[in-house]
Amino acid sequence: MAWNARLELSYHAHPPRTVARFRHDGPLRILKSLYPESDGICHNVLVHPPGGLVGGDTLDLQVTLDSGTHGLVTTPGATRFYRSEGEPATQQLHARLADGARLEWLPLEAIAYHQCQALNRAVFELAPGAELMMWDVTALGLPASGQPFGAGVFSQHLEIPGVWLERGRIDAQDTLLMDGALGLAGQRCLATLVFASGSALSRERRERGLDVARERLEAHPLRLRAGVTSPHPQVLVLRTLAPMVEPAMGLLREVWATWRQALWDLPGQPSRLWAL
Repeated sequence: MAWNARLELSYHAHPPRTVARFRHDGPLRILKSLYPESDGICHNVLVHPPGGLVGGDTLDLQVTLDSGTHGLVTTPGATRFYRSEGEPATQQLHARLADGARLEWLPLEAIAYHQCQALNRAVFELAPGAELMMWDVTALGLPASGQPFGAGVFSQHLEIPGVWLERGRIDAQDTLLMDGALGLAGQRCLATLVFASGSALSRERRERGLDVARERLEAHPLRLRAGVTSPHPQVLVLRTLAPMVEPAMGLLREVWATWRQALWDLPGQPSRLWAL
C-alpha cells in the first residue's frame, strides 16, 4: 500500500519577522521555527517520520515565499529510496518565490538503495528580484557498508522554468555511465549547488560568485572532480563527484557559506543539525 504525504509551507512577512505556516496531510512535518540569526531569517526542519520511500510512495512539497521573506529549510537525516517492486517512489517539490524573497533549500542527501525505482523532482519559480540557494546530493547505494547500488534506476529533475533545467537518469546496470571516464567514473556520490536569481545577475556579482567558489575548490581535496560555471546570466552552478557523501557535502557547505557572505553579506551560519 502506497504511503503518500503532502506539505504546504508558506513564509509570510510580519516585520521584522519572517513567519512560517504549514499544512500537512500524511507523515510530513515542519518542526518549530527557529531564528538563530535574526527575526528576518526563519530556519525550519523538514521531518518525514517513516524515514524512507518504497514503490508507489509520494512526498509532495509545495513552498511559497511572500515578498521580502527569507526561509531556510533543511532535514535531520537522509531521504532514503528503498527497493521497489515496480512503481517508482517520488519526491517532488514546487517552490514559488515572490519579488525580493530568499530561499535556502538545504536538505541532507538522498540515498538510492539497491533495486530502487526513484524520482526526485524539484521546480523553483523565481519572480524578478527573488533569489535562491539550493543543493542536491545523491548517494548511490552505501558502498562503505557493503551495500552497492547494483540494480535500480534513480531519475532526477531540477528546474528553474525558462532559465535552467537539468535531467538525469541513472541506471545501476549502465556500466558505461556508472564506471566510464565520461560518466561517473566509479564515483558513487554526485552533488550540485545552485545560486539563482529571478533577474539577471550583474557581471560583477557573477564574477565574484565564481571567483570565491573557485578559491574554495582549489583548496579542497575534490578539486579535480568539481567545477563551477554560470550557464545562464541568472544562475551559478557547482557540481562535484565523490566516492561518498561526506567530502561532497563538506565542499557544498564551504561554498554555500562563501556565497552567503559574498553575495548576500550574511554569515555562513551552519545548521546545528549538520553537526550531529
